[in-house]
Amino acid sequence: MVFPTLKKLKKIEKIIEELDYNLDFLEKETEGAIEKAEEGIRITKRALAQIKTLFLKSNDISKNEEISFFKNSKPYVFSKLIYYVKLFNIESKRPRSSNKSQIKYFYNHIDKLQDYFNDNLEFYHYYRRGAQFLDEEYFIRGKIDLRLFPDSLSFFTDNKFSTSHDTTVATILAYDMLIVYLKREIDMLENKNTMETNYGTFKNQSKLFWTGNKTDLIELIYALHSSGVINSGTADIKELATAFEQMFKIELGDYYRTFLEIKSRKINQTKFIDKIKLALTNKIIESDE
Repeated sequence: MVFPTLKKLKKIEKIIEELDYNLDFLEKETEGAIEKAEEGIRITKRALAQIKTLFLKSNDISKNEEISFFKNSKPYVFSKLIYYVKLFNIESKRPRSSNKSQIKYFYNHIDKLQDYFNDNLEFYHYYRRGAQFLDEEYFIRGKIDLRLFPDSLSFFTDNKFSTSHDTTVATILAYDMLIVYLKREIDMLENKNTMETNYGTFKNQSKLFWTGNKTDLIELIYALHSSGVINSGTADIKELATAFEQMFKIELGDYYRTFLEIKSRKINQTKFIDKIKLALTNKIIESDE
């Protein structure tokens, strides 16, 4: 992920690109969750230390560059470290008994993660809607007021590399990723056998194939789910995903994670929906000529 406002900090952008590459490789090539978490911690700690050194050595950082760094770059890297540390703790204590016990364990953790969002609801909404009017309070060093931000402890431990809310952003991003992971594990425990059976039954019936990319189809599925037009809005996302997998003979993989990537787009979050809307509009215009 590249943040173009950091004109003077191109080396930091390169570190983030390298981090993404290394973590993608880790996720694809490492099987065990605990092993994956351990290596992820090592990789992200190194990247965080590198960007800290470069940032503190950079002179004449503008206000906008400082805001962008503490709102985007640092939280993006730090969130990966938080994610892998939490993942290690969760998986280390995972019950080794029945699927039911594991599912209950994962749901309890999802509730705890959601509690963090609720406890920081005002800032959560500020950040999620892309607001900027308080950025100088949240993402400039030295802007700390205990009466407003009583939980900003990271600022006091390292005020040269922390603001009042960069850690909060990192935690929000990390917990998003953890919820995706936990939901995926729950799905595997609940539905693996059923999904395989259904897919095998249906695949001989349909002659339709999805020839676009998986991300576009997942964007479409989430749009249909959000609109509430299927089963009066009562169908959950995994039911829809399974139906589309069966219909188009495709395996969507970790659609929760893909949706998280769609949601994190800085520009044009509904890229595929906009594309098909334009195509339909052009079709209508052509048919009237």
